[in-house]
Amino acid sequence: MSGYDRRLVEHLLPAVWDGEAAYGIRNPTAPDSDMPKGSVDKRAAGTLFAHLADIRVGWATAPLSVGERQALLLRYGADVHDDEAGALQGVTGRAARYRCERGVGKLAAHLNGCEYVDGYDELLPEQER
Repeated sequence: MSGYDRRLVEHLLPAVWDGEAAYGIRNPTAPDSDMPKGSVDKRAAGTLFAHLADIRVGWATAPLSVGERQALLLRYGADVHDDEAGALQGVTGRAARYRCERGVGKLAAHLNGCEYVDGYDELLPEQER
């Protein structure tokens, strides 16, 4: 299991639409640049590009509704505010925000090989449910 959570999925989603975004994504396992003797978790040091590949495949294969795909594209691909995204989709800003939250949860669950549960925040392997 890869361990995809909402935070990581939200961090990587812009790279689905912008290949150059990968150059601006900071590796969460890398030490801060102002820490000259910082250490790296060698087990997870090379996972950034694997995560980027996974998020692109996950975007294409996850069971997302059309509304969720639109909301995620507007939020993470075009950086459109919820109210404007809702207006473009013909729903309220709150509905657009809900579609994003649900879409991120579905994508995280799909990447972890789990069934989506509304309000998905933690990793829920099949054996633990």
